[in-house]
Amino acid sequence: MKIEIWSDIVCPWCYIGKRRFEAALGGFAHRDAVEVVWRSFELDPDAPRSREMPIAEMLAKKYGMSVAEAQAANQRVSSLAAGEGLSYRLDIAKPGNSFAAHQLVHLAGTRGMADAMQERLMKAYFSDGLAIGDREVLVRLAAEAGLDAAEARSALESGAFADDVRGDEDRAAQFGISGVPFFAIAERWGISGAQPLETFTNALDESWSEIEKAAT
Repeated sequence: MKIEIWSDIVCPWCYIGKRRFEAALGGFAHRDAVEVVWRSFELDPDAPRSREMPIAEMLAKKYGMSVAEAQAANQRVSSLAAGEGLSYRLDIAKPGNSFAAHQLVHLAGTRGMADAMQERLMKAYFSDGLAIGDREVLVRLAAEAGLDAAEARSALESGAFADDVRGDEDRAAQFGISGVPFFAIAERWGISGAQPLETFTNALDESWSEIEKAAT
């Protein structure tokens, strides 16, 4: 059973959704028969490679709220993340363009290491305060995830996986996906958002049952 996950590296709900999905998959009886594929999605494709503005100020400007309101919103999502075992440090997060980071996830996918790369990138952004729009930072993160640093650098410099990122985004548009995270199960069922654990658990069980019925 193939499950495709559209996600953005800098989406706080995507990291939370990742953890909840992983918990559901860990308790799924047929988890060894599940193929998870990470798909690219950019919430802000026009973002510069890096921003000097703190994330609370950026959100306040984007959504027309006060900095205090933005900080409160960040605290709420950080509290939810903590409930999933994640440590968010949005006060030190360095916003920037995620396109290059998505290319590394595709590179990692050719080595069967996409999840490890996705995980390292998200932790780098949400917990470590690292700039995921910086090429040198990305090369280091790729090495930490288990990829060859020289290969990662070459892929970023050549744009070898740029078309793969754009292809994921085009496919998301075809499916009508306008927000992330989005989980597509066997191209037949979809889960939008960082839903509760029970939602993922039920979706896995019901989808598997339907696929088995169709096969017989």
